[in-house]
Amino acid sequence: MRAEVGDWLVVEAVHLGGHRRQGQIVEVCGREGGEPFRVHWLDDGRVTLFFPGPDTHLEHHLPHHLKLNVGRSTSL
Repeated sequence: MRAEVGDWLVVEAVHLGGHRRQGQIVEVCGREGGEPFRVHWLDDGRVTLFFPGPDTHLEHHLPHHLKLNVGRSTSL
C-alpha cells in the first residue's frame, strides 16, 4: 500500500458486531510512501504506528458517511 500524509485509512470490521476504524495518516515511515504509517485514529484520538492488513483500504478524502459524529475535535 502506498500513501501520503493526509490520506485516510479505513479498517473494516472483521467480526460480526465489530466496528470500522478510520484514521488519518500523519507520517509515512516506510520508503517511497510505503508502510508503516503513523495514524491518528478518529475513534479514540490516539496516534499509533500501523501496518495495514487485508481488511484496510485507503481513501484520499474521508467520505462523509464514514465520519464519526463526535463532540470533540479531531484536529492534530
